[in-house]
Amino acid sequence: MGHDHSHGAAGLGVRHRGRLWLALGLAVTVMLVEAVASWYTGSLALLSDAAHIAGDTLGIAMALAAITAVQRDAAARGGLGEARKPRRTFGMYRLEVLAALANTVLLFGVAGFVVVQAVMRIDDPPEVESLPMLAVAVVGLAANVASLVLLRSGAAESINVRGAYFEVMGDAIGSLGVIAAALVIWFTGWYYVDSVIAVAVGLFILPRAARLGRDALRILLQHAPVRVSVAEVEDALKTLDGVKEVHDLHLWTLTSGMDVATVHLALRSGADPGAVLTDAQKTLATRFGIDHTTVQIEPGSSDHACDRPAW
Repeated sequence: MGHDHSHGAAGLGVRHRGRLWLALGLAVTVMLVEAVASWYTGSLALLSDAAHIAGDTLGIAMALAAITAVQRDAAARGGLGEARKPRRTFGMYRLEVLAALANTVLLFGVAGFVVVQAVMRIDDPPEVESLPMLAVAVVGLAANVASLVLLRSGAAESINVRGAYFEVMGDAIGSLGVIAAALVIWFTGWYYVDSVIAVAVGLFILPRAARLGRDALRILLQHAPVRVSVAEVEDALKTLDGVKEVHDLHLWTLTSGMDVATVHLALRSGADPGAVLTDAQKTLATRFGIDHTTVQIEPGSSDHACDRPAW
C-alpha cells in the first residue's frame, strides 16, 4: 500500500487571514454608519443594505473563526506526537466548508427579511432624506470596492474566502442600488423607489447564496471534484505498466484545494509493485492535481487480495 502524505493548506485561506480582518473592519464600520443613517433618513433601502452587511459581517467573522480553529488544531496535532494522536485524523479542515454553508443560510435569511420588509412598506412609502442617504451609500460603495480588491485573490483558492467575497460583492451591488434610489428621490421625489431597490437587493442575494450552498454541499456529500473526471482518472491508471485492473476508486474534496483519492490496483503477474505505486501517485499528482492519495496494490499472485466493500 502506498500513501502520499501531502496536506496542502492553500484551501484554508490562511494566507489571506489579514485581508479578511481588514474586510471585517470595513464591513463593521459601514454597517454602523448605514444603520444610523437609515434611522436618520428613513430609507428602507439603506436599512436593508445595513442588514445585509450585518449578515456579511457575521459571515466574514465565521470564516476567520474557521481559519483560526484549523490553525490551532494543526498546532496541537504537531505537538502531540504519534503516541497521542487525536481522533480528528483529518484535522478540522471541514470547518471551512461548514462556515460557507452557514453563510449560505445567513444570506437566504437576510434576503427574505429585506423582501418582506420592502413589501410591507411599498403601499405607504415614507419620506426619505435623499442627500444624506446618497453620501452614506457612496462611502459604503468605496469600502466594498476596497474589500473586493483585498479578497479577490483568496476567492480563487478558498471556498471560505469565496463566501466572504460574494457577500461583499452583494454589498457593493446593494450600495449601487441605494445610490440609484437616492438620486431618483433627489430629482423626482418618487419615494416608492426606496422599497423597489430594497426588494431588488434582496433578490440579488439569492442566486449567489444558492451557488455557494451548492459548492459547500458538494464537498460535504463527498462528490468527486468538479474539475476532475472520474472516468479519465480510471483510464489513466489502467494504462500504467503492470496494471491489470482498477477498482474501488474514490475521489472527493476534503476542503478547498485539498482533493483526496483512494484506489485499488490489481497487478499483472511479474509487475513491480513499487514501480506501479510510484507511477500511480505521480499520475494522480501531476496530471490531476491530487496530492493526497492512498493506493492499495494487489499483486498479480493474489486476485483481489482485498474484499470489496458493499458500498
